[in-house]
Amino acid sequence: MKVMNVVFDAIDNIPIPSLPLGDIFEGIIDFMVDYIGFIFDGISASLNGMVNGLEAVFMFLPGLIIMFVFAALAWYIGGRVLGIMSFVGLLLIYSLGLWPSAMATLALVLVASFIALVIGIPIGILAAKRDTADRMIRPVLDFMQTMPAFVYLIPAITLFQRGIPAGAIATIIFSMPPVVRMTNLGIRQVPSDVIEAAQSLGSTGQQLLFKVQLPIALKTIFAGINQTIMLALSMVVIASMIGAGGLGSDVRRALAQVDISNGFEAGLAVVILAMIIDRITQGLGDKSSQV
Repeated sequence: MKVMNVVFDAIDNIPIPSLPLGDIFEGIIDFMVDYIGFIFDGISASLNGMVNGLEAVFMFLPGLIIMFVFAALAWYIGGRVLGIMSFVGLLLIYSLGLWPSAMATLALVLVASFIALVIGIPIGILAAKRDTADRMIRPVLDFMQTMPAFVYLIPAITLFQRGIPAGAIATIIFSMPPVVRMTNLGIRQVPSDVIEAAQSLGSTGQQLLFKVQLPIALKTIFAGINQTIMLALSMVVIASMIGAGGLGSDVRRALAQVDISNGFEAGLAVVILAMIIDRITQGLGDKSSQV
């Protein structure tokens, strides 16, 4: 027993060098701010313009018109019940006095989701086409999905300052992995005999992708789009901590004041938006599989 204790003590005393990974990452961020900060200023201005512009459109139009547009879209995609429930849900948000915050949240979610899809879908296609790229991309996606959401706010503030751009960037990074994974999965699940038949008919690589693989994988891709939008909506609430605004600010304010009433109302508004967007994107995926 004494021998074992001696051995364990010796093992405990073995010096293990500490790796200053956090300091290295901080140095990289500082370098980027000092030497290529103008790039982030341009990105920040673009994101501000996109989100504020879309929010201005939503606020310029009468609330009832936006409700009818969403209700009509939901009716067309998901049926009468979804259309009616979407209208009632949006009317409830309006009656609670949360319409401006809801439109700010919706604008940020739509812009962040659009950018995440524009970047994520091509990456998913690349991963499906190249096994080497797939092996390199998977660990990055694992890192992006398992990193606590609050951690994304720290470099976002450093690079873009507090406000909408920092919140949008954090939302884009946090919400992108699902669409990359599902695009990769959908293309890889296309039956090999279908691909062989298309190739035997003389299809080029581009024709094979856009006329065979993507149409067949569309339902799976829409599932990824759905998850990306849902994650964007959840992150927008967290991003309110760095000045992103919207319903997240109402939730944060209610939390700080222990205001159960306003907190419940703001949370309910987030849930209503999430349910409407979720059902619409699911319906689009179902319709794409029927085409």
